[in-house]
Amino acid sequence: MARQFDIRRQTGFTPIAIACFVALYAPIIVLVIFSFSAAENVSVWSGFTLEWYRKAAQNQQVIDATLLSVKIAVSSAVFATAAATFAALATTRTDGYPGMTAKYAFINLPLMVPEIVTAVALLILTARIKIWTGYSGIGYLIAAHAAFCIPFAYLPIRARLESMDLTLERAAADLYATPLKVFRHITLPLLWPGIIAGFMLAFVTSLDDVVITNFVKSGGQDTLPTYMLGQIRRSITPEINAISTVFLGISILIVTVFFFITKKR
Repeated sequence: MARQFDIRRQTGFTPIAIACFVALYAPIIVLVIFSFSAAENVSVWSGFTLEWYRKAAQNQQVIDATLLSVKIAVSSAVFATAAATFAALATTRTDGYPGMTAKYAFINLPLMVPEIVTAVALLILTARIKIWTGYSGIGYLIAAHAAFCIPFAYLPIRARLESMDLTLERAAADLYATPLKVFRHITLPLLWPGIIAGFMLAFVTSLDDVVITNFVKSGGQDTLPTYMLGQIRRSITPEINAISTVFLGISILIVTVFFFITKKR
């Protein structure tokens, strides 16, 4: 009897897999290790210390940038998730019609277009609006991030809708429940894991965005990633390593929560 194909048994699979893991995680491990170094040079080890974490926690610029980042990320993720939910419902809970594939591609276009192109387009648009209105607040950043994050929220929500059993929805419709009641009492509770997963993906995408933020922001609107970029251009200290390590920890936590939410039971 022919042996079943297993990629793990193929020649060279193990060393290639190990090399990929090393290439991916070795720089991250080095970053975390040197965030605890007492030396002011980011690549020199001279003893263990938590001083850089203390300095980062007491740095008012870091605190302000972090609060602004969270505010923008939460706001944009809420708007992006709401828009993505309606878009997912419109492309999964309707019969096929001409142009549906084009709409699906249009929704996911930001995933395929280079981010710098989106950033330049948003720069031109927001610059004109700023001139016309005289307003230069963070609303532009929230709107720009929300527009960019919609496809990231859309994918898990659509996947959740496509995997849901329609039996309960059809039974409720047969019992003369209105479409709104079916959505509120059946579709929405079943869809919550996908909505939460979409929100977290949009939140993380907005939180660590640099390109769009740099193009759209006005003076005094530094987020944590843009603050870190500015500091790296001036001088690099292990404080940047400490901030990056905290960022890494938050990302791992969110990814872990995302895994358990989307895990099929």
